[in-house]
Amino acid sequence: MAAQVAAAADAADPNKVHKLSDSAAPAAEPIGFDQFLAVDIRCGTVIDVESFPEARKPAWKLRVDFGPGIGIKRSSAQITEHYRPEDLIGTRVAAVVNFPPRQIGPFMSEVLTVGFPDGEGRVVLVRPDRDVPNGARLF
Repeated sequence: MAAQVAAAADAADPNKVHKLSDSAAPAAEPIGFDQFLAVDIRCGTVIDVESFPEARKPAWKLRVDFGPGIGIKRSSAQITEHYRPEDLIGTRVAAVVNFPPRQIGPFMSEVLTVGFPDGEGRVVLVRPDRDVPNGARLF
């Protein structure tokens, strides 16, 4: 997941990648509110988790239910160091649902599950601390 974001950054500009993984990095350039609204981040419930041995970095294949408006989507998530499959089933996650699908090896990832890096760069999921419906949008 974090690697997906880093790969999407302009690899020719090391400062962009630096900002993605360094908690001491300065804030990114200002954006307009309309640009923020263009990124559609929704809450969904993990309904299935499978191993992904073909991935270059350890990852789980997730199926996430975003409710009737978006449906069930697939995501490759590099979260194996903090999360076991049995702990993920039924948990809520946040994901960008309006990026184009991305081929990750033999798997088509339809949404980008989001998280923050911990002190060692391992992904910690973004999750609501209260119950919200599947499909609820971040604002």
